[in-house]
Formats: sequence, structure tokens, C-alpha cells
Amino acid sequence: MSETVQFTSSDEVKRWLENQTSSILSPVHAQAKKLRDDMNAAIEAVGDVSQMLLDNSTREIDRRNMKVYNRARALNKLAHLFLDRLKKLNLPEEISYDTLNRYAQEIQKVFIVIDIDIKNWFPRISPFFIMDRRKFLAIYERSKQAYAALNDFVTKEYIKTKTLEEAFQLLNELQNVQQQLATIGEEKEKIKDERTPIEKEIAELEQKIAELKNSGPIDKLNSVNAEIEVLSGELKHSIRYLQKPFIKMQALATSGGGGGITPDELSKVNQYLANPFDALIAEEIGYPMLKEILQKLESLMAEDKLKLKSDKARKAEQALNEILKADSLAKLQIRCVEMATTKEQLSGSPMMDEVKRNLSVFQAQVDQLKARKTSIETHEAVKENTYKGAVDKISNLKRSIERDIYSSIEIKVQIP
Repeated sequence: MSETVQFTSSDEVKRWLENQTSSILSPVHAQAKKLRDDMNAAIEAVGDVSQMLLDNSTREIDRRNMKVYNRARALNKLAHLFLDRLKKLNLPEEISYDTLNRYAQEIQKVFIVIDIDIKNWFPRISPFFIMDRRKFLAIYERSKQAYAALNDFVTKEYIKTKTLEEAFQLLNELQNVQQQLATIGEEKEKIKDERTPIEKEIAELEQKIAELKNSGPIDKLNSVNAEIEVLSGELKHSIRYLQKPFIKMQALATSGGGGGITPDELSKVNQYLANPFDALIAEEIGYPMLKEILQKLESLMAEDKLKLKSDKARKAEQALNEILKADSLAKLQIRCVEMATTKEQLSGSPMMDEVKRNLSVFQAQVDQLKARKTSIETHEAVKENTYKGAVDKISNLKRSIERDIYSSIEIKVQIP
């Protein structure tokens, strides 16, 4: 098993391959250049003789000799076609199998059409322009010989080194992609350097926001809101058995069923159903309106106007007794009022206004910085994808080069 030649860089591989293959490629490239130049000279000669056909036929057309006129016009048109086709041929500046093979194929297509035109039109032009046509045919035949030599070389000799030449082309591409990768890597670092201070500034602002929220009036307000939640829960629990009777009472009052409920009392019932905390603190100490409502509720239940099930009626009566006779909501109302007053004082304090202004300013700055960060991260993601794509392409190029070298000169190489 042959030993694998290892390298440290693509430059080293290229220098090594040039030394290994110069004796093979140099003669081939020299011959390819010579045949290309010969072919180009032959094409130019065909172009010159086509121009001669064009000029001579134009002069005959201008003379208006009806005996020659139609043939002259045919030759003139034919010469124009020859020149137009020849101008479309692309002479390869760089010598490679691909460029020379493409050039040979283009010439073949042009010559096939010219051959058809000569076969179809030269006999019709006869016997006029006999010397011009002979001169054209002689030069055109030499160009076809130049093409035959070029095509024979490309298909039989040059193709043998095609894979080796591709290895050099892939090496050039590899070096270009490696340079691109280095550039992309630098750009990634610059983007990261741009993103890092923004992230630091966002963290600092968010720390300030957290400090404002976790201390001072906002922290106190949060504590008060938490206490209000607890009190609301206690109040809802205390009047939980009055929910169904209140709904029945509400329906009875709105449908005109009596019960002596005033519009204000009905509104208060609605409030106790929707938000019992706000309803209780809105009342005077001792919650006289709630008591009045409960007394009317008690009468309605006694008259069985609410049509409550026995179990629900029993629990409602128990709740009524606790509130009306034991005054069970008295302490709860005082605590609720205290918390509501404290909340109002904190919310409207100058210190709270200042904290809110600072929070608003800090949050606006954070939003702007996050928008910038998002834009940078998007750019960074694009660069990262491009970087990964270049890494994958480099890996594929290296493996292709290794295969081409082994296929051409049967030496195993490994490119890092």
C-alpha cells in the first residue's frame, strides 16, 4: 500500500503538484497554445477572404450588370453570413482543456453551417466569381485542417491531462475560498465586538430596572397589591355562598319580580358579583348598603321567591347570619380600606412618579438597544451561515483534489 503524502497548506500542495507534473503539463500546454494560435490565424484568414468576397460582390452589385447582379447579391449575403458567424467565435485567452474544447465545439458548429452554405450556394453563383470562390475554398480548407489538428489534439491528447488540470483549478478555487473564509472570520469578530458592548449595556439597564422594581415605592406597591389579592380571596371566600342568591336576586329585580330592590342596590349587587373588594371599600364602615341588601335577600329567601335548592339556601342563610349578626366582614373591611388607601397614596406619590419616569426612560433605551442587537444578530447569523458554507466547500474541494491527484498520478495525498 502506497504511503500518503501529507501537507500543511494548500500552497504547499500546489508547489508540490507543479513539481510533480511540470514535465507532463508543460508540453501539453505549449502544444495547446500553438494549436489555438494556429486556429485563430486560420479563422482570421477565413474572415479576410470572406471580407474579400463581400467587397468584390458589392462592387458588382454597384455596377448593375444584370447578368451578374443576382449572383453578386447571393455571394454578398453569403459573405455577410460567414463574417457574422466568425465574429461570434470566442478565442480563449487562458489555456485549459475546458476552454479549448469549448472553442473547438464552437468552430465545429460554424464550419458545419458554412459547409452547408457552400454546397447549396456556390454552384448557384457559378460560373461567376470563380477565382474568388477558389481562393475562399483554399483558405477555408486550410482552416478546416487547423480545426482537425486542434480537435484531434483535444480529444486524444489533452483529455488525458484533464483530471490533472482540474486538480490545479480546484486548488486555485480552494485558495480563493480559504481567503474568503479568513475575511468572513474577521467580519464575524467585528460583528461580535459590536454586539458585546450592546449586550453589556442592556444588562446594566435591566439591572437598574430590576433595582427600581424591587426597592422603593414599587416594591411597597407590589407588597400592597399582593396583600390586596389575599384580602380579595378572603372576601370572595366569605361571600361565596351568596353568589347564587345574588344572581337570582339580580334576575328577579331586572325582570320586575319585586323584592324592593332599588337601582342603587341592584348596582351594588352587580359590583359585589363582579369585584367584591371594590364594592366593600366603596361602602361606609360597617357596610350598611350590603347589610340592607342582605336583609332584603333574607326576606326573599324566607318567601321562597328565589327558588333556591335546600342545600344552597341553608349555606346562604349561614353566610347571612355571619355577616348580619356576627358582623364577620368588619375587620376585613377595615384591612381592605387600609390597603386600598395605601395603594392610592403610593401610586400618586411624587417618588412613584419619578420611579415611573425612570423606568420608562430605561425601558425605552433597552428596547432601542434590543432592536440594534436583533439587527446585529441577524447580520451575524448570515455571516455564520456563510462561514459554515465556506467550511463545507473547503472540505469538499480538498477531497476532490485528493481524488483527482490520485486518479492522475496515482499518489495519495492528504490536505489538512
